[in-house]
Amino acid sequence: MAKTLTFIIPVRHQANAKDWTRLRSNLQQTVGSIALQENGDWRAIIVANQGADLPPLPANFEVKWVDFPPNPFHERGSAEHEQFLDAVRLDKGRRILAGLLHAGPMQHVMIVDDDDFVSSKLTGFVAGHPQANGWHIEEGYVWQDGGAYLYRHAGFSAMCGSSHIIRADLFELPASMEAASTDYIKQMLGSHIFIDGYLRSRGTPLAALPFVGAVYRVGHAESHSKSAGLLAHYFLHAWLLKKPVELARRVARLKYLSTTVRREFFGA
Repeated sequence: MAKTLTFIIPVRHQANAKDWTRLRSNLQQTVGSIALQENGDWRAIIVANQGADLPPLPANFEVKWVDFPPNPFHERGSAEHEQFLDAVRLDKGRRILAGLLHAGPMQHVMIVDDDDFVSSKLTGFVAGHPQANGWHIEEGYVWQDGGAYLYRHAGFSAMCGSSHIIRADLFELPASMEAASTDYIKQMLGSHIFIDGYLRSRGTPLAALPFVGAVYRVGHAESHSKSAGLLAHYFLHAWLLKKPVELARRVARLKYLSTTVRREFFGA
């Protein structure tokens, strides 16, 4: 019987990692976050290349091994901007597709990047809405790696890949990897920025998740987005000194990484 929620975690080719030890550590933390689910009706599939040294995996996790080649344009700046984006989307998308095809029957699916964190409430919430199209995470936390504070970011699904829960049939999966077009892989699976609009145009829009659903880790070497740290992104702007209301609004969105938050997203 299909689980309420299936998490798919695509992992880049080990040759594309600057520091595999760091990537492995981040992945282990992401795995630990997913394993906190309060409702146990979930499964998680890590998609990784043969030979990758993965961390120990708890119950409900499995690995789909693949033999995709390294992405030749993995680093931003190694190609034209659009060529870089296309290469990343194709590489990530086909890993996700491999995981989805491996999974078999599914109810709802969430793609999770290998360095992010998710709320322990997700599976329980989805279980209460089995026929729903799905949700985009409207508000999520942004956390600088190792920091003591998080920032509650509105419009979270526009910035973070770990931000959508979608009923599985809406992916309109092909019968095989070979049957999938390159455009399908890049647009439907390789990037999070297109799916909301596509599903809305099909008459199956996603709702906003009514609570903070994930944490986007920023400011570490293995980040694809080369994201800036929390202070640099939200506060270190000269124009903010002339906008005290906006500055106050941003300060109000800071949240201390308390024991309660750790238990929901990071573990004790």
